[in-house]
Amino acid sequence: MAKDLFFERTGMNRARVQAQVDEALKGADDGELYLEFCQSESFAFDDNRLKAANFDTTQGFGLRSVCGEATGFAHANELSEAAIARAAKTVQAVAKGHSGVAAAAPARTNVKLYADVDPLETAAFEAKVKLLEEMNAYARAKDSRVRQVSCSLAGEWQTVEIIRAGGETYRDVRPLVRLYVGVVVEENGRQESGSHGGGGRGGYETYLKPEYWQAAIDEALRQALVNLESIPAPAGEMTVVLGPGWPGILLHEAIGHGLEGDFNRKQTSAFSGLLGQRVAAPGVTVVDDGTIGGRRGSLTIDDEGTPSSRTVLIEDGILKGYMQDRQNARLMGMKPTGNGRRESYSSPVMPRMTNTYMLAGDKSPEEILASVNKGIYAVNFGGGQVDITNGKFVFSCTEAYLIENGKLGAPIKGATLIGNGPDCLTRVTMIGNDLKLDPGVGTCGKNGQSVPVGVGQPTLRLDGLTVGGTAA
Repeated sequence: MAKDLFFERTGMNRARVQAQVDEALKGADDGELYLEFCQSESFAFDDNRLKAANFDTTQGFGLRSVCGEATGFAHANELSEAAIARAAKTVQAVAKGHSGVAAAAPARTNVKLYADVDPLETAAFEAKVKLLEEMNAYARAKDSRVRQVSCSLAGEWQTVEIIRAGGETYRDVRPLVRLYVGVVVEENGRQESGSHGGGGRGGYETYLKPEYWQAAIDEALRQALVNLESIPAPAGEMTVVLGPGWPGILLHEAIGHGLEGDFNRKQTSAFSGLLGQRVAAPGVTVVDDGTIGGRRGSLTIDDEGTPSSRTVLIEDGILKGYMQDRQNARLMGMKPTGNGRRESYSSPVMPRMTNTYMLAGDKSPEEILASVNKGIYAVNFGGGQVDITNGKFVFSCTEAYLIENGKLGAPIKGATLIGNGPDCLTRVTMIGNDLKLDPGVGTCGKNGQSVPVGVGQPTLRLDGLTVGGTAA
């Protein structure tokens, strides 16, 4: 597949391109030619009609030379030997006067975490549009209070080839799909919303099944109707119970980014210099695992050719490791973990998360809720902000409830969680036995780049967390 896309179709000669790469990376510590071909499509249905249907084809290369802490990077959307030659002149500049010894190539893997299937070809155009029409009709017929339904479907087929100096090559074919629905309901002049979705690395087959998309709509509608009954959220320091699954987005943002190698090498993370020290309560174990078959955040190999791995970041409260790309791992005297990622051929590599989650404990969710005299139970989250340097975060809850005398009370609206990631980890007092991963909708942003990711966690009890509310 890659041979056809990158050489036979373009007229490039593999041997000549390899010679160009060898020459461009002479004297460098590391680097590669990254070739990419990607086709993507998206459909948006709103206001009872198809609002948008897009199809896009992109291709290009990124050529990178790494010398110590310096990186030379050039890219183009033209796949030709002439364009690569022009890029080589740029990246060679960082190697002048540098006598680095090229780092060993990444290990190889026979593991495939997803099929080579092209999602765009797994369903006809008409079937995709019909799906959104049926979703819209189902949601509106489900409850007379539904005022707006927004549905979207997206698919992507990405093929990459990584060529290193010396002749090592790595290839990966990455399918990706995502289904989403948002619902707005109205009663007595009050409007509230709910949303749900799912996705992963495969075709559309699962998402076209009525039992799947109807369940997604039912969940979105349930959230919206719950919020219709919500009361203003209280404010102050209190016990917070986080539900399983998607609330792991708080873990991802408030803690995960601080465990990426570049921030720690540069000493700008709140976790810098703390390897081997206690950073969380006993029982807290956090991993980044890109090896889960078919998951949205999984990768057979990362964008440098390193096989994805299961990296233990925090074990029983002790900081054990960071997520690493090749450059930061080498400069820190550590091993790459398969977390070198880029948004596209035109983007530089950075250490990024894949599927980041906390492992389960031994408490039942019922036991955790029953232990709380007064607090809130947060089930779903919307947007948030995090400062990597100190770990401070603010997250808004889109579905939350009061906890009173160990029982769930009224749903609340306008609750925000305010805290510090490292400090938050020390406040975990109970860990549920119900680990759950998100349904496959996560996208992570860093330095202007977005990549698909996964999150997850079991039910958690945190004591003394600050809650911002709307109650008078």
